[in-house]
Amino acid sequence: MRTRLCVLAIATLLVLAACGRGGMTSTPTGDWSPAPEASPLAASVPTAPAGAADAAPSPSAAACGDGWDCAQRARFEATAAHVRNRAGRMGVVMRDRQTGAVWRTGATGDPMWTGSTIKLAIATTLLERHRAGKIQLTDADRQAMADMLKKSSNDATDSLWNRYDGPQMLDRFRTGYGMTSLAVVAGRETYWRNLRCTADDLDHLMTYVLGNRLHADDRAYLVNTLRGVADNQHWGVWAAGPQLRPGNKDGWAVKPDPGGEHWITHTAGFAGPAERYVVVVTYSLPPGRTLEEGVQAVSDAVALLFGGRTPAKVSLP
Repeated sequence: MRTRLCVLAIATLLVLAACGRGGMTSTPTGDWSPAPEASPLAASVPTAPAGAADAAPSPSAAACGDGWDCAQRARFEATAAHVRNRAGRMGVVMRDRQTGAVWRTGATGDPMWTGSTIKLAIATTLLERHRAGKIQLTDADRQAMADMLKKSSNDATDSLWNRYDGPQMLDRFRTGYGMTSLAVVAGRETYWRNLRCTADDLDHLMTYVLGNRLHADDRAYLVNTLRGVADNQHWGVWAAGPQLRPGNKDGWAVKPDPGGEHWITHTAGFAGPAERYVVVVTYSLPPGRTLEEGVQAVSDAVALLFGGRTPAKVSLP
């Protein structure tokens, strides 16, 4: 009996040690930024393999030495494989605002057309300028801002861009919000539709919006508005699932590049208690691919990050 107990104890210690090393022997794909403590994502986020009937909470797991627990690291592996298998260029960033850990995979540093994701930066700077007394937003302006964010209205965006000197906003986006790669597309006028940025830029923007530098009332407005987006943006970070109360600003458009016109489908948002997790997925599809394919691929990347079912349920814009 003593021999059997000793064998069981040794086996248990070996299993725990394996989890502490990440619970896998293969080299992980993607980059991890270290953090001082493990993420409790597994304790608050359901996990289930693709096609599973029901998502169930994953057990608490030991930290893998990179700020993420073993269960989350496995989700990262699945997400990285999903990104590798996509035609075109996809980048994924996930940030834990509590621990500071950041994971990224794919083309996160590749500049792509911003599409409507830049509307979040426009709204943020207008709120800050109003708060500082530099401009006075009217009721009509605030309605336009709501339409810009919730419905992704281009007309509303044009009105705010033209009324409040849109081109001069770009310096604030770069130096204040950390969108250091933001640039006007070569040969185009300085206009919100003609901008490129990276997934890392959008991660910095969303992190700024959720941080302490923005006035609490303005932060609350943006968080509540992004949680209340219209059906045409019920995809992307929305695929984290209603239990995590996600919010997002999506961007989708046909854009020209060498090789021909093609779709972009991007999403930038947050999920989890107190908006703990920032998530960004940018996707530049090859010519000939469809909007539906882009929306589904981006949403599935988010679902995999949070252990949800794939294909994720989406509403097409």
